[in-house]
Amino acid sequence: MENSFLKEFKDREYFNQCTSFSELDDKLNGGKTRAYIGFDCTAQSLHVGSLLQIMCLRLLQKHGHQPIVLLGGGTTRIGDPSGKEETRKMLSEKEIEKNIKNIKSIFQTFLNTKTAKTKPIFVNNYKWLSKLNYIKFLRDIGKHFTINKMLSFDSVKLRLDREQSLSYMEFNYMILQAYDFLELRKTKNCVLQIGGSDQWGNIVNGVDLIKRHLGKNAYGLTTPLITLASGAKMGKTEKGAIWLDKKLLSPFDYWQFWRNTDDRDVIKFLKMFTDLEVKKIEELSISDINSLKILLANEATKMLHGKEATSKAEKTAKNIFEKGSVGEDLKTIKIIKKVLEQGISIIDLAIKSELFLSKSEVRRTIKNNGIKINNQTIEDENKIILISNFEGKDYLKLSHGKKKHVIIKIIN
Repeated sequence: MENSFLKEFKDREYFNQCTSFSELDDKLNGGKTRAYIGFDCTAQSLHVGSLLQIMCLRLLQKHGHQPIVLLGGGTTRIGDPSGKEETRKMLSEKEIEKNIKNIKSIFQTFLNTKTAKTKPIFVNNYKWLSKLNYIKFLRDIGKHFTINKMLSFDSVKLRLDREQSLSYMEFNYMILQAYDFLELRKTKNCVLQIGGSDQWGNIVNGVDLIKRHLGKNAYGLTTPLITLASGAKMGKTEKGAIWLDKKLLSPFDYWQFWRNTDDRDVIKFLKMFTDLEVKKIEELSISDINSLKILLANEATKMLHGKEATSKAEKTAKNIFEKGSVGEDLKTIKIIKKVLEQGISIIDLAIKSELFLSKSEVRRTIKNNGIKINNQTIEDENKIILISNFEGKDYLKLSHGKKKHVIIKIIN
């Protein structure tokens, strides 16, 4: 009988490859199992491009298994070459430690940390990688790897095929990741590594190393890389990354990201990024697409920001798009009253709103009728905004297109 975790893993379209499906199936049926996913800490937050892996950890907990979250304090100092066209920027020790602390708090939001049996185990691979003796490491671990095989992996092969430089430091990344799996197998009885399909080679290396070095079994499971129906990469938008840190992106902007999902991706994303039962999602698949998008936005946002913030985000969207008014959850920019008494140009106000990166971008948008104040299109790039434009209120709404809005508020 197929294991419940693996069945749902497939049903939610998480499955890509497995090193030994039938053996893993038996292992998971035997009781609580520990599995890990590694996350390098190259930025102060993860973005939704990492959310599928987080959902895998939630699914492990749901089925009674225990996730191990590896925060790569050691491997971040090197950089994974997988999918990269150039060497990553080197971060300072202080930056890496700060990133680790911030990213750990994201997992504490998404994962159940209260149930002793399944609460996540957090590990930092700097703890063991920093203590390695180079000669001993080469003798004990390096002997299990051949240059021929390492050159065949996509993370290396693609860079070399494009004649892009690959440092010796990066070349060693796959050995260190395999060593991580070996260390967790020895110290945490971790038998499964999960990762994106671009990690397949690294994961297989770890499985092989454990077999050769310990004579024990271990397994690898990968998820597909998510590409939007539009062809764009998951997690990136024209406005920037969709961060999972509450401090970096408002509940409204996060809600809007999911609400704006392409029609072709909605059912898939309901399966992948919500806790709704798959059977329920399939029953709902015949529903109006816009109601499904709102359901997706609510379920995904609730997971990160909670019910109250989600309700506010939905209400704000309704006020803006259906009633044409403002919403309480919009980002607010404060302007001193004295400045408005003298007047501020629409271009300077637009830059101050942080909706635009440059004055030339503001001018182009005005020419294309893309800037509105209180739903009225601005046609003159030389327009001066005064207190009279606030129409007796202490705020107005500045809009860039249909989806980007801020509140400009007067303060004394």
